[in-house]
Amino acid sequence: MPTLRLISGAILLLGALPSAVFSASEESGERPREASRRDWPLVRGDALASGIARSKLTSKPELLWKFSVPKGSFTATPIVFNGKIFIGDLDGAVRAIDLVKGTELWKITVEDGFAASPSYRNGRLYIGDSGGVFHCLSATDGKEIWKYKTDAEIDSGANFFHGNVIFGSQDATLYCVSADKGELVWQYKLQDQIRCSPTIVEDRAFVAGCDGKLHVIDLNKGESIAAVDIEAPTGSTPAVRGDTVYFGTEGGVFFAINWKKAIVDWKWHDGHHTEPIRSSAALPDGVVIFGSRDKRIRGLDPATGTVLWTLPTHGRVDSSPVVVGARAYVGSSDGRIYAINCKSGAKEWEYEAGGSFAGGPAVADGRLLIASEDGILYCFGTK
Repeated sequence: MPTLRLISGAILLLGALPSAVFSASEESGERPREASRRDWPLVRGDALASGIARSKLTSKPELLWKFSVPKGSFTATPIVFNGKIFIGDLDGAVRAIDLVKGTELWKITVEDGFAASPSYRNGRLYIGDSGGVFHCLSATDGKEIWKYKTDAEIDSGANFFHGNVIFGSQDATLYCVSADKGELVWQYKLQDQIRCSPTIVEDRAFVAGCDGKLHVIDLNKGESIAAVDIEAPTGSTPAVRGDTVYFGTEGGVFFAINWKKAIVDWKWHDGHHTEPIRSSAALPDGVVIFGSRDKRIRGLDPATGTVLWTLPTHGRVDSSPVVVGARAYVGSSDGRIYAINCKSGAKEWEYEAGGSFAGGPAVADGRLLIASEDGILYCFGTK
């Protein structure tokens, strides 16, 4: 299958929120749950990989600062916690950057690069590299606390369940490792690579694999609950709302799967285009939003899969959208960042940066952050 550079996510379950969404802050006592609008601790914002921001954002964001890495390249989404941005690059560096000033606070380097986004919990960062090593770092200074070796590249962002960290590897294994010491709790083997980030709801993990199946895994036992055929490989992170999991595949098909019944509710594909869907979906009320390599961003009806609107761009859209209020923000390989009305699909704001965006944005504390493949991290907000 073709090589993927993933920036993946999942989706916020609106309404009653399971405790997993806030388990990190509640267990550590670091902050009250309502303060989460100031942070973006996981690649898609929360344990459900929602892509739904709690922070507000001005309707016409202005560029506040740029952080440039000469000869660098970012394909990952930045994360944010307590006024600090954390991001890895393909050259093997992980950086902490001041959210307000855009200045570097610390940097560590390893032999291999980082296509995966970091995850934050209890004063620590968790991130895998292209050499297959999963690192636990101090968020204060980047000092390595422990590392765990897998047998292939790690594109998966980490998620958390109780005291454990959950992540996948291209060695076709989902790992459950103790977050404190990095000791293996269990591992679950697939028939092919894992490139997506695991989505967690209650005591279940959802993994869309390169083996052409959606796997539902018991997080207490590390055992399969169900596997649903999805016809093609994928590295897109599943997005969950209620009983339904949403994601696209390399075959250009977008699926809605009832995870409780382990059946396909509906699937959508464009009869004229079969380009891969690597963008992870965002799920505001009444619409499923995602990008595609056919240079389009779409909104589908979450109940039926009917196309509600389509917005063409000038390049492929691997970037995963983030929803802030009534708008979705997403980057494209055409070097632009778009703000789209979630209901109508109308373009309401655009910034032409140049370069190319593969990673999705993060939104925290009134700021939008997105990093480009030509090594620039952009911060937008209100001056």
